[in-house]
Amino acid sequence: MQPDGAAPKIVLPGDRIPFEQGLDEVGKAIAGKIRVGPGLHHENGELVAVKAGSLRSGAGNRWWVEGSQKRYVPAVNESVLGIVTARHAEGYRVDIGAAHAATLPALAFEGATKRTKPSLEVGSLVYARVTTANRDMDPELECVNPATAKADGYGELKEGHMVRCSLSLARSLLLNDNPIFAILAEAFPFETAVGLNGRVWINAASARQIIATVAIIRKADHVSNAKVPQMVKAYLKQMADDMDES
Repeated sequence: MQPDGAAPKIVLPGDRIPFEQGLDEVGKAIAGKIRVGPGLHHENGELVAVKAGSLRSGAGNRWWVEGSQKRYVPAVNESVLGIVTARHAEGYRVDIGAAHAATLPALAFEGATKRTKPSLEVGSLVYARVTTANRDMDPELECVNPATAKADGYGELKEGHMVRCSLSLARSLLLNDNPIFAILAEAFPFETAVGLNGRVWINAASARQIIATVAIIRKADHVSNAKVPQMVKAYLKQMADDMDES
C-alpha cells in the first residue's frame, strides 16, 4: 500500500525519508508513531534506507523497503515460519531462513510453565513472531500474541504443507487487495499461515486442494500481478476438470 494517490517511492541505501509533518507527501503519511520494517533504520527523526527497493507501507503504520533479496533479514514483530533444528533444556533452535538460526524459548508459548512446557520434535514446523532482531545476536522468537497473551494462531503447525516463495510474494499475500486467497476461498475452505520469511503453510480438506494451492503460490512468483487472477482461476478449473474425469 502507498499513500493515496502516491506512486511507489524508489529508495537507495543511504536515502533519508523525513517523517515530520509538512515536509512532503510521504512525510505526511508516515508522521507520528511508526513501525520500521526491513530495509529501513530509524535515525534522528528520519527513516534511513539500508537497501535498495520500493518504499512500502502496511497496516499499523508499518513501513519497509521491498527489494529483490532472497535471504530473510529478521525484523521485530514479523511473523515467520520456522523449522525446529535442535532441542535444548531452555528451548529450541529454529531455522527461519536467515543468516543465523533463531532461539525459541520453551516458555514462549501460551500457558507455558516450567512444568507444562510444549515438547517439539526436531523437524516440527512452528509459526512464531520475531521478538529480538539485532545484528549482534541471534534472533529470538515467541509463539504468543503480545496483545492478547494468547496463541492466536502461533505455535506448532501440524498436517498441511509448507511452500517457499519470494519475500515480496509473501508480503503481498497479506495485503487486502491480493486476489490469490480471495479466489481460492470461493472454491474451497482452507487454512493458511504466511511467514514474512518467504514461507507459506497451507492446509485443506483434501490433498488435491493442498497441491493446487501450493502450485498456485509457486506460479505466482513468475506471473505479473495483472495475470494472477486469471492464473488462479485456470488452476481451479483444471482441478475441477480432473475431478470430473476421475
